[in-house]
Amino acid sequence: MTPNVGAGLGTAFARLWAASTLSALGSGLATVAAPLFVASRTDDPLVVAAASAVAWLPWLLFALPGGVLVDRMDRRRLMIVIDLVRVVALAVLATAIMTDRAGVALLYAVLFVVNTGEIVFRAASQAMLPTVVPRHRLERANGWLGGGTTLMHGMLAGPLGGFLFALSAGSPFLVNAVTYALSAVLVALIGGDFRAAATDTGVRRSMRAEIAEGLRWLAQQRLLRTMAVLIGLLNVTLTAALAVLVLLAGERLRLGSVGYGLLFTCMACGGVLGALLGDRIIAWISPTWTVRIGLLIEAGLHLALAASRSTIVVGVALFAFGVHGALWNIVANTLRQRLTPPALQGRVASTTLFVAAGGNCVGALLGGVLAARFGITAPYWVGLVVAVGVSAATWRVFNRAEVARAYADPSPAEQRPAPVA
Repeated sequence: MTPNVGAGLGTAFARLWAASTLSALGSGLATVAAPLFVASRTDDPLVVAAASAVAWLPWLLFALPGGVLVDRMDRRRLMIVIDLVRVVALAVLATAIMTDRAGVALLYAVLFVVNTGEIVFRAASQAMLPTVVPRHRLERANGWLGGGTTLMHGMLAGPLGGFLFALSAGSPFLVNAVTYALSAVLVALIGGDFRAAATDTGVRRSMRAEIAEGLRWLAQQRLLRTMAVLIGLLNVTLTAALAVLVLLAGERLRLGSVGYGLLFTCMACGGVLGALLGDRIIAWISPTWTVRIGLLIEAGLHLALAASRSTIVVGVALFAFGVHGALWNIVANTLRQRLTPPALQGRVASTTLFVAAGGNCVGALLGGVLAARFGITAPYWVGLVVAVGVSAATWRVFNRAEVARAYADPSPAEQRPAPVA
C-alpha cells in the first residue's frame, strides 16, 4: 500500500512519490554517516573534505551523458536498475564496515557509484513525471516530491543518521540499502511504458551529438535558459554562504552546535511548508511573481546574514528562503516539464542539474576564499550584490505574458496516454 499522496494525482504518482521519499531518507543517512566514518578513521582535514568532493564529482562528470541515457531507455526500468546497483554497493560497504574490513577508499568508491546513480535516477524521475500526472497537476506533483525530499533529507536524516551511526557505524549504510530496495519495488509497481518517443528514423547518434542537441534546444528557450543560468549563479552564492555559516553562527550569532543545526531546521521547515502549499501559493500570486519575489528573498537572505547579529532575524530569513526555494523548484521543474518535448526531457533535466552542481562546487570554494581574505561577512555581501544584479537583469524575462504562454501552450507529453496504475 502507498500513502494517499496529493489528491487527484493517482496511484502511479503515489508510488513514485514514496520511492523518491524513501530514497531521499536513505541518501540523507549516507550523507550524514560518510563524514562521521571518515573522521573515525583519520583526522586529516584533506581526507575528510575529499568525501564531499567525491560526492559532487559525478554530477560534473556524468550529468550530461546521464541525460542521454534517460532519453534512450525506458525511464522506469532505468530507475529500477540504478536502485538495485546502489543496493549492492551499499550492502558491500555496510558488510565491510560491520566486519571491520572497510577503509576510506572503499567508502569513496561506493559514494561515487551511489551519487552517479542519483544523477540518472533524478533526471529519469523528473522526465517521467509528465506522463504520470495530468499537465494541470504538475505544480502539485512537484511540490509533493520536493516536500518529501526536504522532510526526509533535510529534517529527519540528520538526527536519525547520527543515532544509527552511534549504534553501529555500518547501520546507516545498511538502512540506506534497504530504502533503495524498497524504492525499486515501488517503481516496479508503476505500470506503463516510459520510453521517450523516437525523434529520428531509428539511427542511433553519438552521445556527443545527443548532448549537443539538448544544449542547443535549451539555449533557444528564453525562459528555461534564463532559469538555468539563474539557478547556477544563485547556487554559487548560496553554497558560498552556507559553507561558512558555521563560522558566522559562532562568531556573530554566538550559537553552539545545537543552535547551528537549528538554523538548517528553520530552512527545512520553510521548505516543507512551501512544498505542501506550493501549488496554491503559485496559483494565488502567479508563477511570474513567485520567481520575482524569490529573487528579492535571495537578496534579503544575504543581507540578513551579512548585517544582522540577531538569531531570530537570521532564523526567519532562512525560513523564508526555505519557502522560496521550494516554490522556485516547483516553478522551474513545471516550466521545464511543460515546455520540453518528451524525447528531450532527460537531457534538459540533466543539463539543469549539471549547471546547479557546477554552481555548488564553485560556491563551496568561493565562500572559504572570500571569508579568509576579506572577513566572515564577505561571502554574504557578494551574494547580496549578485542577487540584486541578477534580479535587475532578469526581471522582465519572467513577465506575465511570456510565462502565461508557457503554461497555455499544449505540451507534446500531454498527447501521450497516461500509464495504467
